[in-house]
Amino acid sequence: MNNQLYEVQRFLQSNRILISFSGKLTQGLIEEYGAAVKKYLEHAERPTSEIHDVFSIFIEQTQNIKNYCSHQEKSPHGERIASSSVVTIGKTEHNHVIHSGNLLANDDVLCLRKTLDQIVSLDKTELKQLYKAKLRETVSPDALGAGIGLIEMSRKVKHPLEYSIIPIDEHVSFFTLKAVV
Repeated sequence: MNNQLYEVQRFLQSNRILISFSGKLTQGLIEEYGAAVKKYLEHAERPTSEIHDVFSIFIEQTQNIKNYCSHQEKSPHGERIASSSVVTIGKTEHNHVIHSGNLLANDDVLCLRKTLDQIVSLDKTELKQLYKAKLRETVSPDALGAGIGLIEMSRKVKHPLEYSIIPIDEHVSFFTLKAVV
């Protein structure tokens, strides 16, 4: 295990990952990590707008995972899905990169792909229009959301959101989302 942990540390360092979390997300953990992210960026003397964008995208991604896991709680794969959460914040020369990932029930893949494909195809003006339209919609209590958080993220990023969905088995796939600020 010691060698494996060293390999994890080398991977994080070589990919300039500043903060990482893997496991079951709770509201308390999201708040603690959010506060740590904010303090880290303030200590690094980043512009207020950058701190706000990185912080809000981190919070949105973690909340999306937590909410999805809560929705899947009673499913046969609920615990497996809840324990699959991973979130990282990394730094490139000019940007911050926020990655998130979690298992996703295969029944939800098509709907998520459709939502994301629509969002990533839009320019800033179209995103603003879609955002306003979604705010006016009534969301069913059973729905996972109207995608407003994804639209908000898309409006803040420097490059379109990137995502992947990798089939794992007949029940779940692994979903990743990348946002560059």
